[in-house]
Amino acid sequence: MPDALLALCTVPDVATGDVIAQALVGERLAACVNRLPGVVSTYRWQGRVETGEELLLLIKTRATLFDALKERILALHPYELPEVIAVGIDLGLDRYLDWIASETAPPA
Repeated sequence: MPDALLALCTVPDVATGDVIAQALVGERLAACVNRLPGVVSTYRWQGRVETGEELLLLIKTRATLFDALKERILALHPYELPEVIAVGIDLGLDRYLDWIASETAPPA
């Protein structure tokens, strides 16, 4: 399924991760969202090097849904500039990739 994507998004806390995950899966913008705690991010922000604890969301979706997914994350995310990036899934278990397709909304 060349349309499959793995989107990545960091969030500041469990509550934010839960809200975003529930919305994305509930609205069929994602088939699954995994929440990985214990991420320590070091980044440059407004001229300073910052470090903070975050959760990483691993979001399984389709490329045709990325724009809608991105807009939904932006609407729910507390950060001024949230991380919302994605990489294509070129290889995977066919049945799993088919499941991603079946559990996400058809493209508009």
